[in-house]
Parts: sequence; C-alpha cells; structure tokens
Amino acid sequence: KGKKGAEDDSKAVLGRVKNHLKMGIVGLPNVGKSSLFNLLTKTEAKAENYPFCTIEPNTARVPLPDERWEKLCAMFKPKSKIPSALEVVDIAGLVPGAHEGEGL
Repeated sequence: KGKKGAEDDSKAVLGRVKNHLKMGIVGLPNVGKSSLFNLLTKTEAKAENYPFCTIEPNTARVPLPDERWEKLCAMFKPKSKIPSALEVVDIAGLVPGAHEGEGL
C-alpha cells in the first residue's frame, strides 16, 4: 500500500441496488409536458390548452418488461421477483419568479 505502480484491489461499494428509475418532466408552460406524460404512461392526465393546467404534480409508475430478466429468473429461481419500473412525474410549467410564488 502506498507504493507507486501497485494495483489497488479494493472494490467500489455501490450501496443498495434499486430496480426502478425516476424521471421528471420539466419545461415552460403550455409546451406539451402533460401530453408527453400521457403518452409515456398511457394515462389520461388533464392536458388542456392553457398555461398552468397542471397545478398538482401528476405521478405514474410504468412497468418495464424485459425478456432477459424473465430468462434470468427462470434460470436462477430467486426467492423474490421484483421487475423494473419507471416512475414519471409531470410538474407545472416553470416561469421566471416561480420560486417566489409568481405565475400561478
């Protein structure tokens, strides 16, 4: 240890592995964030043609099917099977001064 050119055998610690992703849709008012949310999640969140239609964030969890995961589960027979998922959040449009309560 400490010698120049010596290889480091320590392994990186990654922590607990999670099986889902989180994604937020952010942008200006009235540009199609809620429409994109509806397309990705196959839900029917309110998407109107006026600014600030979305006041409260819309949230949905979408399963991510994967044939490779199914094959691995069949091969190794784990005790529990938790498939991957994508959590999508649609928030209200961002405007200058929104952090001070302006815009709504």
